[in-house]
Amino acid sequence: MKKEESDLKIMEEMERKELQDRYIRFDWAIKRLLRQKANFDVLDGFLTVMLNEEIKIVEILESEGNQESADDKFNRVDIKALNSKGEIILVEIQNTRELHYLERILYGVAKTITEHISLGEGYQKIKKVYSISILYFDIGIGADYFYHGQNHFIGVHTGDQLRVNVRERDVLVPHLPAEIFPEYILIRVNEFDKAALTPLDEWIEYLKDGTIRPDTTAPGLKEAREKLKYYSMSPQERLIYDRHLDAIMIQNDVIDTAKWEGRIEGLAEGKAEGLAEGEAKGKAEGKAEGLAEGMRQVAFKMKDTGVDIATIAKCTGLSEETIRSL
Repeated sequence: MKKEESDLKIMEEMERKELQDRYIRFDWAIKRLLRQKANFDVLDGFLTVMLNEEIKIVEILESEGNQESADDKFNRVDIKALNSKGEIILVEIQNTRELHYLERILYGVAKTITEHISLGEGYQKIKKVYSISILYFDIGIGADYFYHGQNHFIGVHTGDQLRVNVRERDVLVPHLPAEIFPEYILIRVNEFDKAALTPLDEWIEYLKDGTIRPDTTAPGLKEAREKLKYYSMSPQERLIYDRHLDAIMIQNDVIDTAKWEGRIEGLAEGKAEGLAEGEAKGKAEGKAEGLAEGMRQVAFKMKDTGVDIATIAKCTGLSEETIRSL
């Protein structure tokens, strides 16, 4: 009995050590943990690295777009934050394919802009919006794993960037449109396949496989090592979290299976269509060859009875050269 208890304790200790270096997925953390002010330092670090400037979150905003729903484990996970500069940052994690994803994030940004300006307020009240999308599906063709887009107005003939005048404290100040218009970042997590050498790479590595280096200095990741540990969750929380991971895996398997079955069905339909087309083509070609041979026989008889070649060609549709060779 003592040996069994000893073996059980050894197994529990091994499991504990294994779980110590296991970290909660970012989609789960951003939905449930990073909304808490005590954990803003993790979110601050993430956004600082993504936007390449120091970011301080002062408030998590709520709207229709970032409320929990029954299917959130299959679809996107949103967080909508206000930073110390009064700008709004949207973060979405997309686990499954969405055909019109770019259109949807454009709609989401536009909706956010209109949500935060009241009717009758001046346009200067419009807040700059950053949209960060963490994608676990292949959105298209591209060699990089990190894409950044913003608005620039470039002179067609001069190549210079337009600067627009904006009123600040009753003084006109020139700004680039990129300082006003929304910015978009698309992170293609599955395309990351290199050694993590920069803070950005370290964050992408964590997003992809949950790895956080013990000696990391990347903003937010050191804090994540302490606050996003799987082992720190209660047994009940771990059970819910594990079910979340299972649901994602099942959903991805369903999608992959549907794609595989679609390819098989497409190949089968293509083969059947090919056979049908081949049979029809064969019949058509046989019929055409039969008609041509018939015309040659008619032309031969007409020629044999003394009809001139020009008349035979007109009647049969054969070339004069073909008729002469008969």
